[in-house]
Amino acid sequence: MAGKFELYTDSAGGHRFRLKAGNGEVIASSESYTSRSAAKNGVESVKNNAPRATVVELD
Repeated sequence: MAGKFELYTDSAGGHRFRLKAGNGEVIASSESYTSRSAAKNGVESVKNNAPRATVVELD
């Protein structure tokens, strides 16, 4: 099964997304957004930017 993004409302009423792997494990979680549409924009940003992102080792 492919990974998926889940949109949800957090306990403070903010809107968030999480990215789950095919096995159901959460592999990324977002900040809290003020609207569901802003959270959807966050999902699109991850989709668009992740393929070009570099890995930087900080230690």
